[in-house]
Order: sequence, then C-alpha cells, then structure tokens
Amino acid sequence: MESDALFSLGEPAGAPSAPAGSGGVDGFTAVAADSPLPVRMRPASLDELVGQDHLLAPGAPLRQLVSGGAPMSVILWGPPGSGKTTIAHLVARATDRRFVAMSALSAGVKDVRAVIDTARRQRRSGGPQTVLFIDEVHRFSKTQQDSLLAAVEDRTVTLLAATTENPYFSVISPLLSRCVLLTLQPLGDAAVRGLLRRAVADQRGLAGALTLETDAEDHLVRLAGGDVRKALTALEAAAASATALGTGRIDLATAEQAVDVAAVRYDRAGDAHYDVTSAFIKSMRGSDVDAALHWLARMLVAGEDARFIARRLVIFASEDVGMADPGALGVATAAAHAVEYVGLPEAQLNLAQAVIHLATAPKSNSATTAIGAAIADVRAGRGGPVPRGLRDAHYAGAKGLGHGTGYRYPHDDQRGVVTQQYVPDDLVGTDYYQPSQHGAERAVATRLPLLRRIVRGLPAPAAPAEARPEGAATEQSTRPVAPVGGDASGNGRRSMGPGAGAAQAGGSNAAGEGQQ
Repeated sequence: MESDALFSLGEPAGAPSAPAGSGGVDGFTAVAADSPLPVRMRPASLDELVGQDHLLAPGAPLRQLVSGGAPMSVILWGPPGSGKTTIAHLVARATDRRFVAMSALSAGVKDVRAVIDTARRQRRSGGPQTVLFIDEVHRFSKTQQDSLLAAVEDRTVTLLAATTENPYFSVISPLLSRCVLLTLQPLGDAAVRGLLRRAVADQRGLAGALTLETDAEDHLVRLAGGDVRKALTALEAAAASATALGTGRIDLATAEQAVDVAAVRYDRAGDAHYDVTSAFIKSMRGSDVDAALHWLARMLVAGEDARFIARRLVIFASEDVGMADPGALGVATAAAHAVEYVGLPEAQLNLAQAVIHLATAPKSNSATTAIGAAIADVRAGRGGPVPRGLRDAHYAGAKGLGHGTGYRYPHDDQRGVVTQQYVPDDLVGTDYYQPSQHGAERAVATRLPLLRRIVRGLPAPAAPAEARPEGAATEQSTRPVAPVGGDASGNGRRSMGPGAGAAQAGGSNAAGEGQQ
C-alpha cells in the first residue's frame, strides 16, 4: 500500500506481523533504485528538511519527536508536499522505538485496537515503546478516533498523525487536546528551487547527468505551487523526456511537455475551500476587483461548482452592496441564471462580469444590519399584536371585531404618505434601517427622515431663527391631511387601489392587504 504517494508501507525483517487492514506494515520499506524521485530525495536527517524553520529550533517539539527525547503525541497539519510523511519517515529511522504505520483510508477500529493491544503487551514486558503513525487521520470517523483516546492518554502508544484538513474541524476535541499540533507551511519558491537543484546534483537523484536550464526551473517552481512532491515528480518526467531525446539538458519546452497544469492550492471539500471563498468575498467587499478576479479564477480552475460561486454573488449583492446600488442584485441574479442556462466554460464570462460589477459598486451593508436588528428584536420577544387598523378586514365579521378601524389609505394623500402606526406598540420609534451616504442610497438617506416624521406624526426640527422668516410654517407635514374616502376601515377604497383586483380574487394576499 502507498501512503500519500511518497513511501511504501512494508514490514521490515524480523518485525512482528501487523494487523489486517494496516497494510501488513510495521515500518517503511527500503528505498529502491527505481523508486520515484520524491521518495529517493526524501531527507535522510532532520537537518535536510527544508521550509519548516519555525519547527526546527533546538528543543522544539519536532526535534524532540524525531530524537525520541520526549514521548509526546503529535498531529502534523499541512498541505500536500510540505513534509508530513517525510517527518514520519525520519521518526521511524531515528530511534529504536517500534514504529507502526497505517492509513486511515483502509484501516478500521479493529486494526487500531490490535496495534494498541500489541503495544500494551510489549510495554508490560519491557519492550520498546510504540509509535503509531496514521496518515490522513481526518478520514477516521469519530468512533475510530475515540478508539485512540485511552492509549494516547496513558502513552501506551505515541501517536503521530498527519492531515491536510484543518484539525479543529476534522479531529475530535478530546484527541486534539492530547496532542501537540504542529502546523507545516507550504514551501516557498526559494525552498522548492533549492530542492530541485539538490535533486539534479545529488546521487540519489539525477546525479548531475542532466542540466536544468533556468527558465525550465522557473516553470517547475511556478507550477509546483509550494508542493515539492509535484515539483520533483515533474522534474523526473522532464528528465525522462530529455533522456529519450538524447539531450543532456532540460529546457523550457521539455519541462512544459512534462507537466502543463499548475498545482492549485484549493480543495473543494477541504479547508482551502473556505479560505479562498473568504478571500473572494472580502476582496469584492474591499473593492479590489483584480484580487476578486484572481480568487474567482482560482475557484474556476480548481473545478469549484459554478452554482456555488453564483449563490455567493447573489448573497453579496444584498449583503454588501445593497441599497447603494439596487441594480447589483439584478446583475448577480442574472449571472446565476446564466450559469444554469449556459453552463461552463462560457458562464465564466457572466460570473466575471458580475464580480466586476459588485467589486466596483458603491457599498452598503444597511440591509444586512437592518434585518439583523429586526430579527434580534423578534427573538428577544419584542413586538406585540398587530395594530387594529392593519388587521385583515375583508372577511365576514372582521368589522365587528374592529379590524381595519382607523386605517388611513396613503394614496388619498397628495404626498402618498400619512401619519399612522404600523408597528406594535412596544416598537414605536424603533429605527432598524440606517442608510449610508454611498451611491444611490444617498437619496434614500435624504428622504428617509422626512418619511419617518410624517408617518410617526413628529414635528419638524426647528430651523435657526435667523434662517426662518417670521411667522413661517415649520414643516409641510403641518398642513391638513386630505380626507380619507370610504368608511373608516378603508374598505371603500378596495376597488380603487392598484392591488384591488388581486385582493378580491385571492383573499388576504400581500397585494390585497395593502388596501384594507
């Protein structure tokens, strides 16, 4: 069985048999001459490990783990090609501890318990301590992870687990609390370049038989995306092509033929999915259209579901643009429709247009804060009965209950606005919506105070004495309101309002209720 495509798990001579499901393993097989280049170039000592300087200080947990100075359990978290399995290999070689390796892809609770039982017997008989390496530990279920707790707690085994997923989400808290978490970083370009050059010159690698030209080296570094395994695999493929052509050098054309797809740091089902999506949203919110297009391209190249991207755009249009550009929601919704109607790859043009519109639009989160505040009040128990004048008054017996009594029909006022209570008693005077001064919302911000004063029947703020002619009226709203036609409930206006037909045909729907 191969683990992480870097090393074969095999049973060394004289080692006891491993349980079924662990791949028949109790260590690592020796590196052969025909092993893949990344395997042959695996560091032989901790000093050869590149790119994780923050973990290599004297006395650091990683050095203690490799040297056996402290029997601590460790979880290694990092992207592919950052050195997790290399560290496991160093641990297996560096001490006289019994080393058992298994993959969470194939092992189960039975296999884990068999290793623990063997480790417990050996410990009682004075045998070597057992280090249990579990690759892809995030693929273990909660029950499988639970089976490790007691043995890790009493140090029956020293756990060494590797994962590419965020352990705070993929590893149960009790197990995480019993281990030291070491975070491995993606290798930088300089580190990848150095490892490529080492592989070209080292006897374990190409042994100097070929020359790697600078532009080809740059190409391999760029495409690796911080994954040294991908870089070395591409180098080996390019070297094979160069050898087949009978040339002693690896040029750019040869490297391009060997590999033509870059390593995209994105996993639709993993932690990077949320990080890239977060960067995408925050770039649009920050009005950085170029960054937003980069993250969009990254998701598209990685194979993200275009419908997921479209949904995020529709949400963003109201959450972060909102009333500053009301047309943004239409643009985002049209892009979402285009994704369904056209599909990829052409729909990437529609998504790009929507991203550009949203990123460059004026921003306002007033709709987000307004509905958030309203929901918070509802959940807190605020909001009494519906005022009588607003209650449904079109059915038999409603008038006798007082429904609709006192309702004033706004269209009977020349301004289209009347003084009237629309909220429950305990919410009178509550302001949820706070418009910004951005884009189209600036006009709303100017109009809203007057609307609130008329609806709530509040006096206009007094103007400074020097700015107001003597005896002048202070506010238009002090004029008499035109009389409301029909009876007090407003029912006499049902046939005249714009939604009257809907009210009569459909009963108490949204259109009809506005006329009662």
